[in-house]
Amino acid sequence: MRRDVLDLRQFYASDLGRAARAMVGRKVIEAWGDARGLDVLALGYATPFVATARQAARRVVGAMPAQQGVELWPGGERNLTTLVGEDSLPFPNALFDRILIVHGIEESPDPLAFLREVWRVLAPSGRVVVAVAARNGLWANTERTPFGHGRPYSRGQLAELLREAELEPSGWTRALYVPPLNWMAGWAEGFEQTGSRLWPGFAGLLLMEAVKQTFAVKPKGHGARVRRVRPLLAPAPVSQAEGVLTPRKLLEPGGEGLSVRLQTVLARMNRKAAP
Repeated sequence: MRRDVLDLRQFYASDLGRAARAMVGRKVIEAWGDARGLDVLALGYATPFVATARQAARRVVGAMPAQQGVELWPGGERNLTTLVGEDSLPFPNALFDRILIVHGIEESPDPLAFLREVWRVLAPSGRVVVAVAARNGLWANTERTPFGHGRPYSRGQLAELLREAELEPSGWTRALYVPPLNWMAGWAEGFEQTGSRLWPGFAGLLLMEAVKQTFAVKPKGHGARVRRVRPLLAPAPVSQAEGVLTPRKLLEPGGEGLSVRLQTVLARMNRKAAP
């Protein structure tokens, strides 16, 4: 069961939620760089992390699963979010150049079908970043945050799931080294800088980037062995000594059984050739 959109909004309005938004948003920028002229989809509850992309991207759309609920975003401006079904996104094929998934697959009843829809709406050579709770991190073991609900993933499990959805992993990173306690949010930056060097396995969040690869398949020819059939009858030279043709001379070695009609024709030819 998915967390309600009101719970998610309340978390990201807290000190710890704002720290998580800053840490994860930085990783997304590092992965994508400038989104100028690109179409971006924020799927799940990923709108807090794509605010900076709106300044350069051609289009930014927020899509939230129906079981979660939807909120208006951005506040005070024209709404850019919509309610969607996980296995039937209301977008044309190959529309988005970049897709960010946060709070998406952990609580999905069918994460593979979810990611296959992502593959469908992702443009050729497009890139998707999936953020999930790390299996061995502190954030997956507490229910005080939205990352403590649903299924956490290890790096190998997430990579395998993406490959099953025909998305090829191209990179990964970790985030949220600060313990999931609201009063420690002020030290989030320090934990983030030292955590990757001192205790990388305790990160709360795993982010993996994958690419949609499409190839033109050229049919490849296959060699076939051709059976050569040796003829039963073959021309035989006329011997000057004999001057006549015999059935034995018209048969290949090993060939047997001339028809009666053919033997009759040969007998007539021998009688004409006799002196």
